[in-house]
Amino acid sequence: MKKNIIFRVSLLILFLLMFFGANAQDDFNQTKTTRISRNFDIFNSVLRELDLNYVDTLDYGKIVTNGIDYMLANIDPYTIYIPESQEDDLTMMTSGEYAGIGALIQQNAQGQIFIAEPFEGKPAQKNDVRAGDIILFVDGISTKNLTTSQVSEKLKGYPNSVIKLKLQRLGIEKPVEKEFLREKIVMDAVSYYTDIQPNIAYILLSDFTDHAALEVKNALNQINEKSPLQAVILDLRDNGGGLINEAITILSYFLPKGTTVVTTKGKLSTANRIYKTPVEPIFPNVQLAVLTNNNTASASEIIAGAVQDLDRGIVIGERTFGKGLVQSVRPVSFGGYLKVTTAKYYIPSGRCIQAINYSNRNSDGGIMYVPDSLTKVFYTANGRKVKDGGGITPDSLVNDERNVNIAYYIYAKNLYFDYANIFVQNNPTIAPPESFNISDENFNDFVKYLKDNNFTYTNTSEKYFEELKKAAKFDGISEQAREEFNALQKKLKPDLDADIQAHKTDIENFLGLEIIRRYYFQKGEIIYSMQNDKYIDAALGLLNNTLIYNKILNKK
Repeated sequence: MKKNIIFRVSLLILFLLMFFGANAQDDFNQTKTTRISRNFDIFNSVLRELDLNYVDTLDYGKIVTNGIDYMLANIDPYTIYIPESQEDDLTMMTSGEYAGIGALIQQNAQGQIFIAEPFEGKPAQKNDVRAGDIILFVDGISTKNLTTSQVSEKLKGYPNSVIKLKLQRLGIEKPVEKEFLREKIVMDAVSYYTDIQPNIAYILLSDFTDHAALEVKNALNQINEKSPLQAVILDLRDNGGGLINEAITILSYFLPKGTTVVTTKGKLSTANRIYKTPVEPIFPNVQLAVLTNNNTASASEIIAGAVQDLDRGIVIGERTFGKGLVQSVRPVSFGGYLKVTTAKYYIPSGRCIQAINYSNRNSDGGIMYVPDSLTKVFYTANGRKVKDGGGITPDSLVNDERNVNIAYYIYAKNLYFDYANIFVQNNPTIAPPESFNISDENFNDFVKYLKDNNFTYTNTSEKYFEELKKAAKFDGISEQAREEFNALQKKLKPDLDADIQAHKTDIENFLGLEIIRRYYFQKGEIIYSMQNDKYIDAALGLLNNTLIYNKILNKK
């Protein structure tokens, strides 16, 4: 009897909990729906009043788009609205494809749009459209007073459609006219690959579009056919990520089938997924080094993090960006799309490496980075300590020790670019990128060019010094500190000749890269850069020393 009463009471309590719980959930959902409906009404009401009363004609599409963009910008920078008119941009994001001429364009100080960099093998380069050419007309339409984005849209079009360009070229008085066909432009995910040493492959992966994994596989197989691979350097520096499935497939080339490499968790159950390597590995035993820097993000960090957490290889370089958020593309009304953050991802050790907490901001609305003091310790497969928050910390740090100096001020004024245009006119050919260097004659001629163009610059220290002087005057101490200020000002004042000689190496590197692009395009630039790349040197040093490589990975 007693048990029966207890059983009935238990059922009653369970029923009440379910009833009130359901009602509470209904109340919550109803309140949420009411809040959404109320705010929609407010927005619509404001728009109606604007329509009725505003003195000038309004662009409603622009107003609404700006409102959406502002709303999303206050959530996180990855959640964006893509209207129907920008659908091509979405295709470019995911596939790396668009139809056009295959060239980067920029705007100079005079407001002119010019060809900054034609891509090798694409329509612009094949039809002798050159870096430095100023675009005067596109299909008979003047580019005067147009923005870079507006000109870019005019350069794009349907594959095999005719495009007519009128260009102003250095050294030629009469405008150069070009007529050729637009093409479907496919940007390679693998920018460059080579057997950098016997049995060691180097792969530079620029992004994770929908053919990235296949390109990596093909590159590895081609190198392996020449000589069996013992090690691979996967360069993910400046790779901002892309499609997560491509990253998973690339990891499957090196890890056992069925290995969990990343887990996503979101608000909806559909966002919760466990990603495992889908196929048997192609190179299960090769040594692996992943190169990273501060711009290595998202899908790149999934690869770097999985390789580190599973002790499958070593990560070399700088701490990565710290993007542990996953986006999905959702269709919205009238042909638009919303790219929205739907989940956070967690790499094999269980850690999330998101560096910025967008949901909890400072009192002024500013973003908050996860401080090192609040990060948690996790462990790799071999028991090494790793931390969450703030990206992937490499196993072997290589710091970029370059600082802002005169070489960067020259770059900011586009003077390397302008000089390279002149250089090409006077030098029909140059040495291959692996052996090209800036001679003393080239360097001295460039210095003369800077002086002839009255190059001057104000360094950052000078700018802050002026602010310091103003603050001192405000505080009433400028007179008593006059001598100290004068002495400091003399030290801060730029000495053009001395600064050029002090930073000659940096200037030569910038100038060499700009000149190489004119003759050997993007691949030539990569090959030239590899001559003095301390990240690659560090990777080769560790891959060629099995004892240290295994010690880093805590292999028994």
